[in-house]
Amino acid sequence: MKQTFTLMCLTSCILLSGIAISQSKSPQAKTNFGVVEGMKEKSGILSFKGIPFAAPPIGNFRWREPQLLKKWEGVLQTKQFGPRAMQAPIFGDMNFRSNGMSEDCLYLNVWTPQAKGALPVLVYFYGGGFVAGDGSEGRYDGESMAKKGIVTITVNYRLGVFGSLAHPELSKESPYHASGNYGLLDQAAALKWVKENIINFGGDPNKITIAGESAGSVSVSAQMVSPLSRDLIAGAIGDSGSLLGALPPVPLADAEKNGLEFSKKTGVSSMAELRKLSSDSILNAATKHGPFRFPTTLDGYFFPKDPMSIFKAGEQAQVPLLVGWNSEESGARAIMGKEAFTVQNFQNAVKRLYGDNSQAILNVYTPSIDEEVEKVATELAGDRFISFSTWRWADMHEKTGKGIPVYRYYYTRPRPPMTPEMGDAVAGMAGGVQRNTGAPKPPIPKGAVHSAEIEYCMGNLHYNKVYAWTKDDYKVSNTIQDFFANFIKTGNPNGKSLPNWPAKKTAKPSPVMYIDVTSESKQDPFA
Repeated sequence: MKQTFTLMCLTSCILLSGIAISQSKSPQAKTNFGVVEGMKEKSGILSFKGIPFAAPPIGNFRWREPQLLKKWEGVLQTKQFGPRAMQAPIFGDMNFRSNGMSEDCLYLNVWTPQAKGALPVLVYFYGGGFVAGDGSEGRYDGESMAKKGIVTITVNYRLGVFGSLAHPELSKESPYHASGNYGLLDQAAALKWVKENIINFGGDPNKITIAGESAGSVSVSAQMVSPLSRDLIAGAIGDSGSLLGALPPVPLADAEKNGLEFSKKTGVSSMAELRKLSSDSILNAATKHGPFRFPTTLDGYFFPKDPMSIFKAGEQAQVPLLVGWNSEESGARAIMGKEAFTVQNFQNAVKRLYGDNSQAILNVYTPSIDEEVEKVATELAGDRFISFSTWRWADMHEKTGKGIPVYRYYYTRPRPPMTPEMGDAVAGMAGGVQRNTGAPKPPIPKGAVHSAEIEYCMGNLHYNKVYAWTKDDYKVSNTIQDFFANFIKTGNPNGKSLPNWPAKKTAKPSPVMYIDVTSESKQDPFA
């Protein structure tokens, strides 16, 4: 009887206080769908990895909006990252800790301090061009942020053809008469799960900040404009990218036309037949079709109208925004090709790219001597790739944000050299690593390349064994992580021992926080 009473008390503790220590000394938490059991890390942080937040999107649920998860009996073990979404090996900087790859991928991971009360919450969306990535990557690990008193979550979402395929048959069967955007709908479903359940993990459901890098940053801008999610968040952080120029949604009719073309290439005549194909077959066919050929769509549901129209009308989430980009998002060779860095060659390259509009570009991107060409071409390449869309996001939110603060940064810290153990390896796509193939080595970056800031922002330099991190790198990481942590907690990045970071204002030249070994606020040089 005494044992039964003790078990009843333990169960009541779980149900009432959210987190409890089970008889196995592992932390448990109650969710809407059942109890989960995680683990206690050496740091004392509690982690719950691989929590399902929606039904597996398989079988007839393939290419459907996320479906309601069924409740489970007993205690679900959540000590291992769930499977990552189906994806081809595209980017060299991704190192997964996930339990394989599967269409059954709708899982999230929670790191929470051993603390009572309602703590601020960070929900992080990974990057990867909407075709790759996973919440298990070490650079996104939430333990370091949790040490700063923040309940931190990474979210998996469907990618590529599985996350964005539009097709007339799919639109016809949909309850909202549109198709595509399944990955974005997954993110919205995860935010709803967080809103409803995070109090049981020590988090405040009214203090949820969303963040992401690259496609993850585009995702943040998307969740800000969608009626499905914009009322669920209290703050937003975007690192390099927004849908106001980078990976924007396309008209549904265009996306459906692309879907018809893809289905014909697979040799099937109906969605029922396409759903019978294996996930590997679909992935292989999509890779041949072009993995980046499945854009998000203006579906009238997740996106009720064009996102720019939503921002112009001030209908986006009215929350504080912290946003920025890196100093070398793309390289000068993206503009110059193999041509020498001369003023004349730069002018010729711009004329080829912009035609009748080239003079307007040359009035702004203006190297006066040959020695300035590489720098100016690098700036133009980065702006064309992703920086302009990020600037535009900050600019629009400032104009229609109804007094909401906007904080803008410019990240300039180059990565250090690789460790000696890397041998003849060179930096590859998105900061990844590739072995020497005999081809000429790419030039060493002079600035911060695309995705270089992630490990610094999340306090996870130690997970990346490629680079020989220095004391200065850890100093930069401490600075930017503290900025982010303060913003998540208060909506303002400023704090003790940090340089002052003024919010962006329309009435005077806008400040930008330059982040490097010595960080300082400067007047906007980009306007």
